Amino acid sequence: MKNDLKSLQDKIDSLGITQYDEIQEMIKQENEKLSKLRDDNLLLNTKNEQLNISISKQENTITTQSKKLSRIRELYKSVDYSLNNFFDSDIPYESLKIHKSILDEIDSISPTVELKLHCMDVKSLRKEYKSNAKQIDNILSKYSSRYTTKANKAIYNLMVIALKAELQNILYNLKYEKLDKSIDDIKKITEKYLKIAGEGNQSIAGTLTKFIGEVEYLFINAIKIEYNYYVKKEQAKQEQLAIKQQMKEEAEERKLLQQQQKKIEKEEEKYKNEIEKLQSQLLPENNSEENEKLKARIIELQTQLADVNIKKEEIVKLQNGKAGNVYIISNLGSFGDDIFKIGMTRRLNPQERIDELGSASVPFKFDVHSFIFSDNAVDLEKKLHELLSKNRLNKVNLRKEFFKLQIDELEELVTSIDPTAEFTKTMIADEFRQSQSTDELYTDDYNYNDENIDDYSDELCNC
Repeated sequence: MKNDLKSLQDKIDSLGITQYDEIQEMIKQENEKLSKLRDDNLLLNTKNEQLNISISKQENTITTQSKKLSRIRELYKSVDYSLNNFFDSDIPYESLKIHKSILDEIDSISPTVELKLHCMDVKSLRKEYKSNAKQIDNILSKYSSRYTTKANKAIYNLMVIALKAELQNILYNLKYEKLDKSIDDIKKITEKYLKIAGEGNQSIAGTLTKFIGEVEYLFINAIKIEYNYYVKKEQAKQEQLAIKQQMKEEAEERKLLQQQQKKIEKEEEKYKNEIEKLQSQLLPENNSEENEKLKARIIELQTQLADVNIKKEEIVKLQNGKAGNVYIISNLGSFGDDIFKIGMTRRLNPQERIDELGSASVPFKFDVHSFIFSDNAVDLEKKLHELLSKNRLNKVNLRKEFFKLQIDELEELVTSIDPTAEFTKTMIADEFRQSQSTDELYTDDYNYNDENIDDYSDELCNC
């Protein structure tokens, strides 16, 4: 029986039944571990969702508190501005002021209007203007409650109406070149109303002085916000115009490239036909003189065909990608010796674009200092513009691609970007220099009379 039992056990082992049971037990254990991991993962996901909700709430709280802090800070600054500019007192006001380190810390959390303006878009500036207007209304409401008699209330309300009208008039007439003037106008207006208040009811003069001082600060903020709004709005407008202009130029360039491609394809077809024609004329005698001439001519035509194919490939490359030439040009007679225009063209012959620019818009032709070919001319132009952003002449209209710098700096920049690019430092400015050298007009409309023509003809004959 022992032998039979051992024999049966050997058969079971040979069939792998024992291993099967062991594997099943292992699978069961792994499934239990997997189930536990899933439960742990579900718990972690739940905690993660709760944490995200908590973070979102904290962010909203921070945003709300930052806005409150910003409003309080602006109110503090308006009071501080009022006391510094409109009050002469023996009270040691310095002891009541917030320490500069605390103000700096507040500014790092919630920047002042002046710090934020340049980083804000049109929509954000509108919100900031409404927030500033709300603070003005709060001050108007706060001071309104201080007057109890009908006469004083009437004086205050009339002053509020007048001040609002004055502010709206300044905002209406605000232009890009009048920011400083508009701020001065606000100060003159508040000075005028302070004088009226001082010469009028002395019982309310002190309160009106403090009120006008606080309002003046917020009025100046309103002017700065509105000014930046106009600037940003103009920039957005110019960007749209630039996009439209670029699309127009690209359409014209594509049209020209298509015309050049058709012309190249015709030339290519002519060369191919001529080569086929010559090849058909080859005689069986390989060493004949006639065959050698035909072969030489075929090689010459194939070389010319290769040049045509290269041009064709360039045109296809210009059509399908961002390839093109970044140009650097100047116009000594029109702009001076340190003003340069940096633009981009996809023309196969970039000089055509330069000739267009100098045809009618400026009194003299442009000088070319460099053509930089690039597979991505758009990005190269953008990179150059970014590197020279501080040198821009027009800070508002970015379509005006003119920069003020020394030609040596420009050459160094071009060399660092593309060492193989040629750069010409000389400003030829031939038309400008010729115009400066004489007061006489150079014209091409001189007509010979019949007598002069006959005399000139006789001279030619005698020669």
